[in-house]
Amino acid sequence: MIKELEGLVEDAWENRQFLEYKEYREAIETVIQRLDSGELRVAEPIGSRWHVNEWIKKAVILYFPIRQMVEVAAGPFVFHDKMKLKTNFKESGVRVVPHGIARYGAYLGRGVIMMPSYVNIGAYVDEGTMIDTWATVGSCAQIGRHVHLSGGVGIGGVLEPIQAAPVIIEDNVFVGSRSIVVEGVHVGAEAVLGANVVLTGSTKIIDVSGPEPIEYKGVVPERSVVIPGSYTKTFPAGAYQVNCALIVGKRKESTDKKTSLNDALREHSVAV
Repeated sequence: MIKELEGLVEDAWENRQFLEYKEYREAIETVIQRLDSGELRVAEPIGSRWHVNEWIKKAVILYFPIRQMVEVAAGPFVFHDKMKLKTNFKESGVRVVPHGIARYGAYLGRGVIMMPSYVNIGAYVDEGTMIDTWATVGSCAQIGRHVHLSGGVGIGGVLEPIQAAPVIIEDNVFVGSRSIVVEGVHVGAEAVLGANVVLTGSTKIIDVSGPEPIEYKGVVPERSVVIPGSYTKTFPAGAYQVNCALIVGKRKESTDKKTSLNDALREHSVAV
């Protein structure tokens, strides 16, 4: 069944005229329904690696042209969009505080809490995760179990280019207030990002906890404690400070993740 869906989506991607036929539209709608229920994911861990299902991203993109603009009323609030809003929160065991909004086609696991926040189509948010006030989870982003996205956090989305990887936040990660993670950055399990950390695909992530600096790009190793930093870069007009992120230590392994998190914050004086 999956291979059949994939084949229909790929054919429609190559020839958009196929979207006029019911078989192809139904295939795309089935993919979105399975994203909504968590049966399919844009990216998934296979062994020690993450695999991106590009054909599912294509289905999300193709879903837009087969939808019509409609007016959606939610009490006194009115929206005008092509996408339905996600429903069945009670049955799914998800707590949604007004004005938390998730689009149909996003998956929210049992025990997820959405404060006034936003989750876009194609995103996957695993069980027990907190999405705090005004935090946003972009299209196709992958958020693990028991993650805490603090107030104002921005998790970037990605649809095109098709080969671009989504942001991946693994289990038990804490993301501090107003932090931004975009452009396919991969944050390893149990990492702690302090307030205002900005991670893009080109951001230098420098481990300064040892005798010599170790530089990463696009990935935060598991259990890293990260704070905002800067380094000096020379331009034609002179030397200026450029943003980076500094790994200042490691979060200790512990079965009590909350205690471990508090210890990490105290030990490294991380603002959250």
